[in-house]
Amino acid sequence: MDVYLPIANLSVNGLWIVALGALTGVLSGLFGVGGGFLTTPLLIFYGIPPTVAAASASTQVTGASVSGVIAHSKRKGVDYRMGAVMVGGGIIGAGIGALLFRFFRAIGQIDVVINALYVVLLGSIGILMARESLQLLRKSSGTNQAARRRHHPLVANLPWRWRFYGSGLYISPLAPLIVGIAVGILTMLMGVGGGFILVPAMLYILGMSANVVVGTSLFNILFVTIATTIMHSLTTRAVDIVLVGLLLIGSVTGAQFGSQLAVKAKPEILRLVLASIVLLIAFRMFLGLFYQPDEIYTVYPL
Repeated sequence: MDVYLPIANLSVNGLWIVALGALTGVLSGLFGVGGGFLTTPLLIFYGIPPTVAAASASTQVTGASVSGVIAHSKRKGVDYRMGAVMVGGGIIGAGIGALLFRFFRAIGQIDVVINALYVVLLGSIGILMARESLQLLRKSSGTNQAARRRHHPLVANLPWRWRFYGSGLYISPLAPLIVGIAVGILTMLMGVGGGFILVPAMLYILGMSANVVVGTSLFNILFVTIATTIMHSLTTRAVDIVLVGLLLIGSVTGAQFGSQLAVKAKPEILRLVLASIVLLIAFRMFLGLFYQPDEIYTVYPL
């Protein structure tokens, strides 16, 4: 079933795009990530221009996040206060990211920047997650490591403190605000929900309780991707609504299935699987930096 994408200016197999959306939806509900870290590279591998892939993926992540937040909210797995602070930071970061996106696009380097960011961030996070998962799996003890987790020492030195009852924390709101800003910038530049950055940051920097990390991550991703979609539509005009619609058909259903699977699966195994996927994507993007593109020159719309 061939479908024409007006913004990307090419025809695609609609069933393949729907299947890709379903896969990223499962990841959204399973790991608390928006799925954009996988959607954008796979769209690029398929032949979608990186600018259109990044802008459209961030829009698709919104739909997957809605479904995931509803599922986790029913189990009281969302810290709304923590999420609201990170959403505020994410909107600020999205504004900064919009300026950077326009700058790199104007000088003709946005494709290289998107690919390089994926290689650096996915490679670093994949290695860290894989190392910790393997360490936990080697331990014979069945104790809950997440219960003894503490926030990073730098967080303890920040001024002002709020109580985040859902996460069981008493920390400065500046910490989640800064994390939100960083995620907002990445969401705008890379078309990701930012969950693959946000989930490790919430666990290892903020020290949040593991039972609210996934739901709170999706809550933040939901509102930040809404903001980035609006900004992309107004500034870059790279959102392909036909592509987004195909992705949403699969992702909304996939997110519900993933959230149900997350309850049954072992957390250490889930993190190891996610780390493996992240490292594979990073390696493929790294190889892509050395390939000669099919179209060496692109035209920047005035």
